Amino acid sequence: MNVYEAVASRRAVRGFTDQQVPREVLERVLSAAAWAPSGSNLQPWHVYVLTGQPLAELKKRAGERIAAGDSWDEPEYEQYPPALKSPYQERRSSFGEQRYGALGIRREDLEARQRAASANWDCFGAPAALFCYIDRCMGRPQWSDVGVYLQSVMLLLRAEGLHSCTQMAWAKYHRTVAEVLSPPDELLLFCGMSIGHEDVAARLPRTGRAPLDETVTFVDGTPAAGVIR
Repeated sequence: MNVYEAVASRRAVRGFTDQQVPREVLERVLSAAAWAPSGSNLQPWHVYVLTGQPLAELKKRAGERIAAGDSWDEPEYEQYPPALKSPYQERRSSFGEQRYGALGIRREDLEARQRAASANWDCFGAPAALFCYIDRCMGRPQWSDVGVYLQSVMLLLRAEGLHSCTQMAWAKYHRTVAEVLSPPDELLLFCGMSIGHEDVAARLPRTGRAPLDETVTFVDGTPAAGVIR
C-alpha cells in the first residue's frame, strides 16, 4: 500500500471484529511512528497501549459509568470552541446528520443518539486501544505535533491492513482511564484510538470532505483547472 492509498483508505471505523492484533505489529507501527516530526524533536506524545484483560477492565468500568448515568469528568481541555462559526458549524452538523442518519436515528431522538455514542467507550468492539497523553506544560505547537504523530500511527496501521478510530470521547472519562493506567499527574489525556480489523457488516458511509478550493489557496498566479476567478 502506497501513501496515497493509505490516506484514501483511512477512515474512522466504528465497528471492529474480535480478531486480535499481534503485539509485534503494534510495536512495528509505533516504532515507525516515532519518526513523526516535532518542533525541536520534543516528541511530546506519551502513549499507552491496552489489549487483553486491561482493556476489558477499562471497557467494563466505562460501561458501569454509562449504566449508572454518571456525568462526564470535568474537561481538561476545550474540544471545540463554544460557538462554532460558519462553515465549521455546518460541517459538524452535516457529520452528525450523516452518521446518525445512517444508523436510522432521528435528529430529535436524543436517547438513541446517546446509545450510539456510548459505543465509543467499548472501543467499538476493537481488541486493542491506544491512549495518547501530552504533558500539561506543553503549548499549542506541541499539540499540533501530537496530531502529526497520531496521523502517522493511523497511516502505518493501514499499511498493516488495520483500521482505527481516534476518540476524544475518552477524555470525558479521563479519570476512569487513569484508574487503569495510573499515568503521572503531569500528563493529560488527549484521546483514545481504537485499533483492529474492520467489521465490514457495520460499515457506515464515509464522511465527505470540502472541495479543495474551500480549504486551499494557491498563490502562483495560475488558476486551478476548472476554477474561474
